[in-house]
Parts: sequence; C-alpha cells; structure tokens
Amino acid sequence: MSPAAALAPLDVAARAGRVRAALDEAGCDALVVTDLTNVRWLTGFTGSAGVLVVRPRDLVLVTDGRYQEQAVDQLAAAGVTAEVEVTRDTAARLATVLDGTDRLGLEADHVTWSIQQQWAQALSSTLVPTEGLVLGLRAVKDDGEVDRLQRAAEIADAALADVRHLLREQPTERELARALESAMLDHGADGPSFETIVASGPNGARPHARPSDRVIGATGEGELVVIDFGALCDGYHSDMTRTFVVGEPSATQARMLEVVRASQAAGVAAVRAGVPAVAVDQACRAVIDEAGWSDAFVHGTGHGIGLVIHEEPRLSPESTALLAPGHCVTVEPGVYLPEHGGVRIEDSVVVTAAGCRHLTASPYDPAP
Repeated sequence: MSPAAALAPLDVAARAGRVRAALDEAGCDALVVTDLTNVRWLTGFTGSAGVLVVRPRDLVLVTDGRYQEQAVDQLAAAGVTAEVEVTRDTAARLATVLDGTDRLGLEADHVTWSIQQQWAQALSSTLVPTEGLVLGLRAVKDDGEVDRLQRAAEIADAALADVRHLLREQPTERELARALESAMLDHGADGPSFETIVASGPNGARPHARPSDRVIGATGEGELVVIDFGALCDGYHSDMTRTFVVGEPSATQARMLEVVRASQAAGVAAVRAGVPAVAVDQACRAVIDEAGWSDAFVHGTGHGIGLVIHEEPRLSPESTALLAPGHCVTVEPGVYLPEHGGVRIEDSVVVTAAGCRHLTASPYDPAP
C-alpha cells in the first residue's frame, strides 16, 4: 500500500445493529454507552464528552454545547443516523430519552459508582450491568479497520528503516526515541501509538522501561537494545518490537535472541481462527521454558490492537477467548535477564481462517 493510497471505508453504520442483536442476551432493552472509544466506534464521534443511547430502533447521542456541530458532522460523515441531544444535565436528559425503558444496560467497567447512583435516582429504569458487550464486538475488525492498522504498521516499518542506523552513532535512548517518533510523523502518522520504548543494556531487562539519557553502546561491550513503538493512523494503532545488538553479543545474548525469535515464530504459527488464544501463549512459552528461562518471561504474550493499543482478545495463560477471523493481535514473547539485558520480538497480525497475515514487516536482523 503506497502512502498516498486511499483508506478503505469504515462500516460504522452497521455496528449499532450488532449491539442491538446482543441486548436481549445481556438482559436489557437499551444500552447507555459511556466509554468514549465505544461511542466513537459506534458513531464516528470523537469529542471528549458524550454518551450514546442504543435503543431497539434508534440512536441518541447526548453531548454538550461544545460538540453540537462536530457531532452532527461526524455522524453524517460516518453514515450514522442518530438524534443529537445537547444538554448540561446528562442525567435529566437521559431520563427523558429513556422514559418507558424497563431494563437499561450500563457499561459496568466504565460507569463510576457516583454516576450509577446519580442515574439510579434520575431514571425509572432498572439498571443492568453489562461487561464487554461493545468491546467484544470491537475485537473483530472490518476491512476499513484492518486497512488503517495496516497503514499504521507500514508507517512504523518505514520509520524504523530510517533510523536504525543511528544505533551505530551512540545516541541516547531518548534521542533515538525522538528520532523514531519524528520519522513516523514524516511518514504520515497522526502521532505515536504510545510512549516509545528504547531500552538498552540493563534497561532492556525492564519490559516497559522509559527512554533515558543513557548512551547506547558507550560501554564498548555487546548491548541488546529493545525498541517497542507504534504509529497512529485515523485513530488506529500499530505495535511492533525489534531487538538490536550494538557491538559483539555475548554467548548468552546471542542465545536469548535465538530463543525469543523461535518462540515468537512458534506463537505466530499457532495463530488461526478457531484456536484458543491461550494456545498461542502456550506455544511461545514452550520454547522459552525448554531453554530454561520460564521465569524470565515476565511480559504478556500478546493483545488485541485497534482504537486503543491494548484491546481484546488477550493472549495469556488466563485467556478464555477463541480467535476469530478479523481479530488483530500482537505476538510478543520476551526474555529479560538483568545481567544481560532483554529481548522482545513483536509483530501484529490479522487472524484468518488459514492462519494469519502479518501487518508488520520489519526484518528481524539484530544488526543496526
């Protein structure tokens, strides 16, 4: 895909119907969506204040005066038909909108106790907690979403190709992180997906170390450098990790690279529609366990990506998810040894019936 290629359209208008189809099983007649990411997914609205009421036959977006015109414009652009209500008193407006609704679903993981109490007093409906109703639907990406994830991954690939040579010039971790983020912007990113991780030497043994003023390669000894980063494209996130070696790696460092690469390849090979997410985690862990480093695998195996950087499904020992076509997940095993550094290799992939398709395409060569 060239940088100038148009992105495939998002099928936003069809999403509310999928929520409506799940209402009865969730034990509710309507749903109040308060998670702003879920509101965006269902309507295209990106304001910082708003709740969406999903009723059997219509949608009502309740927001404040700052977003009246923006809401109308964004919903129209997304092809979504909804009534936009502007108010300073959300609870009072909901009481009017939801008059006659018997069972009202709330997003239990998002509504605070104080808001729940306020709404319980203002509304005549019986409040029903729901968990993951919209989030579970969001996990399966449509073609437009996959296209944005692909573009974000391509931007990250291009940016890494631009800056990896800087590792030979002994930059600080912070300088390299800034260069990488600048390169992503140059290639068309809306911003970084998250705070870029550049962790060298002993810092690499901390899976989520923040870039510091440590000079990469200044010791003159072999150093592992973990670079974990992603680009943002029209709200969608990419996520990738590559580990490089500055100088001559020790025997242990070379083995760490070999084992983690084999573990990551085993995990990717296990990704397929119909496979339990836990099986991908197990495939990665089996390789690292055999190498004797089970206790050094202290980072998660993978997660979904989309409008937020960590989504469902999770690839973990506790996961109960079943992979399905359209799931977009990371596979990112690692080994972290304080005396030697850290190694993590991560790709983002799209689950298919036959296996998976890579979104990330950067080479695994650890040489800068």
